[in-house]
Amino acid sequence: MVASMTEITAQTALHLRRVIARKQVEHRIPGIVAGVGRDGRLMWCEGVGAADLAHPDDAPTADTQFLIASNTKTFTAVLVMALRDEGKVDLDDTVDVHIPESKHGGITIRQLLAHVTGMQREPIGDIWDTLEYPDREQLVEGWNRAERILRPHHKWHYSNLGFAMLGEIVARLDRREWAESLQARILDPLEMRRTTVGLEGNAAVGYYVPPFTDVPAVEPLLAIKATAPAGALASTVADLMTWGAFLADPVTEVLAPDTVEEMCQPQIVADLTSWRMAWGLGLMLLRDDDRVWVGHDGGMPGHITSLLVDRPSKTVATVLTNSTTSPDPSGTAMELGGYVVEHEPATPDAWRPGTLVPDELVPLLGTWYSEGRSFTFSIRQGRLEARLDAMPATMPASMFARIAEDLYRTESGRETGELLRVNRGPAGVVTHLNWATYRFTREPYAFGGWL
Repeated sequence: MVASMTEITAQTALHLRRVIARKQVEHRIPGIVAGVGRDGRLMWCEGVGAADLAHPDDAPTADTQFLIASNTKTFTAVLVMALRDEGKVDLDDTVDVHIPESKHGGITIRQLLAHVTGMQREPIGDIWDTLEYPDREQLVEGWNRAERILRPHHKWHYSNLGFAMLGEIVARLDRREWAESLQARILDPLEMRRTTVGLEGNAAVGYYVPPFTDVPAVEPLLAIKATAPAGALASTVADLMTWGAFLADPVTEVLAPDTVEEMCQPQIVADLTSWRMAWGLGLMLLRDDDRVWVGHDGGMPGHITSLLVDRPSKTVATVLTNSTTSPDPSGTAMELGGYVVEHEPATPDAWRPGTLVPDELVPLLGTWYSEGRSFTFSIRQGRLEARLDAMPATMPASMFARIAEDLYRTESGRETGELLRVNRGPAGVVTHLNWATYRFTREPYAFGGWL
């Protein structure tokens, strides 16, 4: 659970308030609340307008629930990845492995998570016209009648139908309803008590503000049944700070950190014009200058929201609004979060000296050359690391793990997964290294200059 609010400067707080106040006025949003946090702590939260126009002076707060809609997909994706880590599903399994009655061949779990199946966007039946949603049986039957409109992985194409099917797979593999799995595996361990299927308790009323009048209409609350895994959740700023903190610094009880990192790896570029949006495994990846925000946005009638995380700084930004026509909540979240990253930077962790210099690593330390470029090999906390000297300081070094005598595996950074082999002469002196098969020498050479 998110801890109590921590302080930011008055100047930063004033700037953030002005941002959301301007958005509320310019876009005629009945109520907006936003929050920015770091390391699981809420740094700033403020609401403008009204959560319920029957009480126009009561602005939404950190405990006001909004429908977070497609932000739900990030929770469903974590459930899928947890089942993968338990060996119950493989990302390259096809849907019919777990739903035998599925008649669409070749569609994988990975494709569903990244919206690259080529399947149509919504379940059959014009659900956003009729506002009638399928139950679990109708969902699968409709899946078989749904159209595959694109070749797989040819283009990114968002599909609520696909994520509803992921929820069905979760339910079958976990042998309980999707909502029960969500509660047990995520909400209870993280103590997210104000995140529920549908609105409960202190909640914002959703509105539609017509273009030519200033009198909002109340939007209906929809029971979306088997499509719940794609968009049924409601939450608050406080709870979403907890969820964002998890995405930044995962709790192993819920999902391994390496698995969350895997979810953040781009599977496809979604924005082919400016290359500012890609998609991971259930997560949006949005680029803002040199920073990549991870998370999702969501929209239901009367509720438009976003939650984004800058993982390197562990900064979380969320924006919740109660208007169908609220524009670009993710843009606002990045504006708020980016300002805090720049003007309220995180304090770096203190440097801690190591206690071990393994004897076998000593001959590897210092400068090595490959392809005419210099690399520095050094020891950090008893482990070998390497860094291209010309590489920006923001890029991580490569870290190695010993797997046999004079043989190491690159565990992170440049050339992840590749082998580093130490070569010795007759007297046992290290002569050169081979990393990802490239030769590393103490002196700079042209290719073949060592022959």
